[in-house]
Amino acid sequence: MLSQLTPAIRQYLVVTGNYWAFTLTDGALRMLVVLHFHSLGYAPLDIALLFLFYEIFGVVTNLVGGWLGARWGLNRTMNIGLVMQVVALSMLLVPASWLTVPWVMAAQALSGIAKDLNKMSAKSSIKLLVPSDAQGQLYKWVAILTGSKNALKGVGFFLGGVLLSWLGFAGAVASMAIALAAVWLMSLVLLKDDLGRAKSKPKFRDIFSKSEAINVLSAARMFLFGARDVWFVVALPVFLSQTLGWNHSETGAFMALWVIGYGVVQGVAPKITRGHGNQTPDGASALAWVSLLTLIPGAIAAALWLGMPASWVVVCGLMLFGAVFAINSSLHSYLIVQYAGRDGVSLDVGFYYMSNAMGRLLGTLLSGALFQYAGQGSSGLQACLWVSMLFLLAAAGASIKLPRHPQEAA
Repeated sequence: MLSQLTPAIRQYLVVTGNYWAFTLTDGALRMLVVLHFHSLGYAPLDIALLFLFYEIFGVVTNLVGGWLGARWGLNRTMNIGLVMQVVALSMLLVPASWLTVPWVMAAQALSGIAKDLNKMSAKSSIKLLVPSDAQGQLYKWVAILTGSKNALKGVGFFLGGVLLSWLGFAGAVASMAIALAAVWLMSLVLLKDDLGRAKSKPKFRDIFSKSEAINVLSAARMFLFGARDVWFVVALPVFLSQTLGWNHSETGAFMALWVIGYGVVQGVAPKITRGHGNQTPDGASALAWVSLLTLIPGAIAAALWLGMPASWVVVCGLMLFGAVFAINSSLHSYLIVQYAGRDGVSLDVGFYYMSNAMGRLLGTLLSGALFQYAGQGSSGLQACLWVSMLFLLAAAGASIKLPRHPQEAA
């Protein structure tokens, strides 16, 4: 059946399959670590700090990984990411007494490097598999890849909990390592050797983008993801557990469903954001959608301050925020692939996702610090939401400078 497809579609399916398999293990591993260390008596903030290196190394990996992809080819960086995730999983198969916080942080650091190598490779590959004049198809393929990834990450949360119940911590980790190793072996055979390799060897200084559009979009992306994670990563799950009294299964299930819904909206974003005459989005689209998103965290914070029922405000507000945020994220994912040059595409995409990782890192740190400093509970969550709104205002300010479609002559 695969032989009947065009070479570009076959490569797209291989790239997407690799990305899906990796994403399932990434989501499942996060849930396994959270649940397992919670059972050992770790506090929520302590558990969140286990993922600190995961985010820090994401910043470095995206910056350097784009350069490596342009020199070595995206097939190699994608396959390196897959095998590094297998190693990271294997690091957690040591005896239980060895699973100290530094050891798990090191495993998560390796997993963070693997994840960003895999993501950068997958997103960059699509640019090379779609003709330059098929921007509508490019937007559709990027949206499908991005949306399916986030939906599968939510499925991975469920998978982690199920495997932990069925097989225990070591059995769950071992099963994922074996499955991902099989995917890696298939990828070695099926991915083209020269995918994404630049015609001329880029120098290390080329990792910093020279494109104004990419620099502006990267700044907007950093503030966009900082605005999400400043309340989503630490403040929200602790608030649901401690203030609203949700148990850990309810908290985990709700957040998994949120991520799945977020991914579904990303996948259908091209149908929502199509302009007049089926025109693909531009900088004006990005500005309009981030401006709409800016209103939501402020409205949630104001409703909490006015004493409205916290459970309804947070749950409904989070669902609305997730839907509009998903469209913003999908728009950005399309625009970076559109702006990136075809030769050495991973350099531009890597720089952009470095900013994405920087936003996640900043948001993660602020989420814990603000929530704790502001007294936790409703006041702590409100502080995080107001900072989220400020970050989105900054993203909107950057988006003003994004390129627009040329105006048609009257």
